[in-house]
Amino acid sequence: MKHLAAMALVLGLSTPAAAGVDEALDRHILPGFDTFAAAAGALAQSAEADCRAASVRPAFQAAFDAWMPVADLRLGPSETGALSVAFWPDARGFTGRTLARLIADEDPVAHDPQSYADVSIAARGLFAIEMLLYDPAFADYAAGSYTCALVTTIAADLNRQAGALSDGWAGLFADTLRTAGEAGNATYLTGDEAIRALYTQILSSLEFTADQRLGRPMGTFDRPRPARAEAWRSGRSLRNAVLAAGAARDLAAALADWELPATDAALARVHEAATVIDDPAFQTVTDPQARLHVEILQQAIRSLRDAIEAGIGVRLGIAPGFNSQDGD
Repeated sequence: MKHLAAMALVLGLSTPAAAGVDEALDRHILPGFDTFAAAAGALAQSAEADCRAASVRPAFQAAFDAWMPVADLRLGPSETGALSVAFWPDARGFTGRTLARLIADEDPVAHDPQSYADVSIAARGLFAIEMLLYDPAFADYAAGSYTCALVTTIAADLNRQAGALSDGWAGLFADTLRTAGEAGNATYLTGDEAIRALYTQILSSLEFTADQRLGRPMGTFDRPRPARAEAWRSGRSLRNAVLAAGAARDLAAALADWELPATDAALARVHEAATVIDDPAFQTVTDPQARLHVEILQQAIRSLRDAIEAGIGVRLGIAPGFNSQDGD
């Protein structure tokens, strides 16, 4: 094996680890950020043309759809950049309070997209726009109002953020991953470190979906918390969970250069479990039967994680039980 690896380097060929990184970048991550940047641009244009809630909602939904394939990446430019695109969970309700304060004060920052980058992340990104477009406390605003201008500015700020993420990934950080193990790369000292970093993102995403996207609204049996669901105002809670699961599978398939039948079967079970859920916003989890359906989806998400761990982790030499939170 050492001779084969050495020959691959001499001939300029990719080792399996390097090939997996290239595929993950070229098939999933970079196109994902490009698509999100385009959708954020369309959202900004929509808000600029007509910032009223009903007019902006379709472009908002499309932008959120485009975000989900890359939403759970937390390395490179996304390690901090993703936080102001999607500030959630918001356990203390900072988004609503910050937006309400801006509106009450008619803070002039709503008319300055460049300066808006300095506003609290709670009032930026997709969840701030969602609250303004869908929450009854905000959404009934008129054209020409302060809130209408605020929607336009937040959308413009999101467009700038999306472009920065796309450029950041396509530029220096993609090269950092591709050159893992080469001289001068102080971030990833071996090719395996880059593979492990991407593999960690897959497992972390599925854990986040099971524990947060599904676990938070379920709460406990005696005290369900439907208002803690992700993007419940816009009816996206179920959709986000399913899209995140699909994104994890797609990144896993790109990282591997072999078939993943067990993973594909597990994703099919996720889709099957999702079709049984009647309320896309998880607001009926107070009903025991509805809660059971969300629990079944949660189990399917965890089974998908197990399938990826068995189908990819073992072949990469990462033992089952790998802790995606700390890399151990």
